[in-house]
Amino acid sequence: MARYFIEIFYKGTHYSGFQIQQNANSVQAEVENSLQIFFKTSFSLTGSSRTDAGVHALTNFFHFDSEMLYSYKTENFNRIIYNLNSILPDDIVIKRIYKVNDDAHCRFDAISREYKYFIYQHKDPFQSDRAYYYPYKLDLNKLNEAARALFSFQDFTSFSKRNTQVHSFNCNIIKSVWTMEKSLVVYNVISNRFLRGMVKGLVGTMLKVGTGKISIDQFFEIIESKDCATANFSVPPQGLFLVNVQY
Repeated sequence: MARYFIEIFYKGTHYSGFQIQQNANSVQAEVENSLQIFFKTSFSLTGSSRTDAGVHALTNFFHFDSEMLYSYKTENFNRIIYNLNSILPDDIVIKRIYKVNDDAHCRFDAISREYKYFIYQHKDPFQSDRAYYYPYKLDLNKLNEAARALFSFQDFTSFSKRNTQVHSFNCNIIKSVWTMEKSLVVYNVISNRFLRGMVKGLVGTMLKVGTGKISIDQFFEIIESKDCATANFSVPPQGLFLVNVQY
């Protein structure tokens, strides 16, 4: 039995999330289905980062154990990938399949995850499903003041949605910055781990700083409160992209 990683990217608009769920369409279910159709046996995948409903990914990973691929040479994996992508819907694409060590784990071996949240401020039909339309004046300096404040903290309970099964709310923020990418306002954050709803909570709350609805001191108070009721999770999912998982 050998272990393999699958690297994929997808547009999350039509999915209830990354992880398989009962009575709901998910990215994992589609990938498992494509493997089952091609190899004519069932597969159980383990995912690296669970994106929520409507969230996109430029890179994400699964791992699985199988004896089925032993008979395939490495150069034939491109043909396997081509066939699997033919089975998958157009909004999910497999980039790579490759053999790893038997104890490699796509979730627990990840060093960091990187997300970007995209905002457009002038009506644009080509951005509506990939960014958040927010036509309000934003102060980029204030947004970055809030972004830098995150480096002073490790406990991000305030930015975790309730009913989450984690033992710790501590995260190590490696990068946190607001920038302009062409006409888009973009929040870029890298951390060793993220809590459920964390990036949306950070973005929604920092937007209140950037529009002057709350002060930077109030932003600090929200973090220190360790109460998710004080944060703003209302930003929509289509602006959020998982852009990298580092191993």
